[in-house]
Amino acid sequence: MSDAIGLPPATTVRRRGVFGWMMFDWAAQPFFTVVTTFIFGPYFISRMASDPATGQAAWGYGIAAGGFIIAILSPVLGSIADQTGPRKPWIATFALIKILALCGLWFAAPGSNLVAVVALFTLASVAAEFSIVFNDSMLLRLVPKAQIGRVSNLAWGLGYLGGMIVLIFIIACLAASPETGKTIIGIEPLFGLDPLQGEDARASGPISALWYAVFILPMFFFTPDAGGRRAMGVVIRDGLIELKSTLGEVRQRAGIFRFLVARMIYQDGVNALLALGGGFAAAMFGWSITEIGVYGIMLNVVAIFSCLFASRLDTRLGSKSVVLVSILLLLIATIGIVSTGPGFTFFGGLMLGDADSGGLFGTAAEKAYIAFGLLIGIAFGPVQASSRAYMARSVSEDEAGRYFGIYALAGRATSFLAPFMVATVTALSGSPRLGMATIILFFAVGLAILWTTPYPADQPTGKPAAA
Repeated sequence: MSDAIGLPPATTVRRRGVFGWMMFDWAAQPFFTVVTTFIFGPYFISRMASDPATGQAAWGYGIAAGGFIIAILSPVLGSIADQTGPRKPWIATFALIKILALCGLWFAAPGSNLVAVVALFTLASVAAEFSIVFNDSMLLRLVPKAQIGRVSNLAWGLGYLGGMIVLIFIIACLAASPETGKTIIGIEPLFGLDPLQGEDARASGPISALWYAVFILPMFFFTPDAGGRRAMGVVIRDGLIELKSTLGEVRQRAGIFRFLVARMIYQDGVNALLALGGGFAAAMFGWSITEIGVYGIMLNVVAIFSCLFASRLDTRLGSKSVVLVSILLLLIATIGIVSTGPGFTFFGGLMLGDADSGGLFGTAAEKAYIAFGLLIGIAFGPVQASSRAYMARSVSEDEAGRYFGIYALAGRATSFLAPFMVATVTALSGSPRLGMATIILFFAVGLAILWTTPYPADQPTGKPAAA
């Protein structure tokens, strides 16, 4: 028996269809890993801009602008998706935009126009997030609800593995030391890239675009999509009517509403931390692309195993428990990294000295920063994968598109606020540390709200739902 839109029941979807859906995360993650967080972002902040404070402020404002656009349009697109049925044409359209924008980052040489570069990055971010709205809304039609948490975490872990492979390639084969001209494995950069011109970092854009273009194909080939098409004018009209109805409806579903409010806040902190944390470390300790890349590899290795563990934990304890623990770890980690600087940690309560043992991360303060960073690696995959599972468990199949549009809205409605606060406090104070400290508020408030939010009905706790 098929459902109303022409898809077979989730239990009959072939494994290759689920695998194709999971490959979307594998394809998409390198953009977030090497462009946003560990390679291009730190390069922009620490080397493209005239000084780190200016770079962090510009990067933060770019993220804020993208978040505002995503917040406004994601729920509209989600409702339209429910009316049109097929998700793949939308994903293909935004994939093309993302690929072209990422290729444009190759021209971001030192001294280039910061506004133009940020605009390209923002366009890629918007296209990436819109694609995620449509991909996430397909999950409920592919697997039974009991398996959603496991599949979501495994897909996220697969994504981190893909991001780590691209990151290792850039560090080992492209990113050379300005002093020696050699990469970390002792070879000349491939393709004759010049590190003094930032070509190793700039190449992360086209490389991520190529990776995305190739590995998104299994989703198009193997993952079943909804059937049927309608006139676009009618679809847009009905989608907007449905969106208005959904916004009124969600306020009557207490469990979902409180979860979305909590996610709106804590996800702001996650977005800002991932986008700005690498650049903050690079500027504070003077890390090269090699060092920031190795740091990123360590976080991704931890994240992969963390997602594998969380895939089991989510099935046993429920998505809410996984999310709560993850937010708590992120809160501790953020306090740790903003309290650490050259020669000290815990806001100077523990002095570590300036002795440098040589090599990568030679000072005690750098090692302390990495220790706090590993907590981020443990938490930032499960907090997002289990949040996605929480949402999928809370809604029915025929409302998945519009509710995942609202879910994206909750993840982006104020997503401009955290980077805007970081950028503004940094610009006014001239202190990147004070700017980054504002992220602590988002984790603390989000944790407090989620703590009192009821579980969905089918969570393993067996608690009744208020949704």
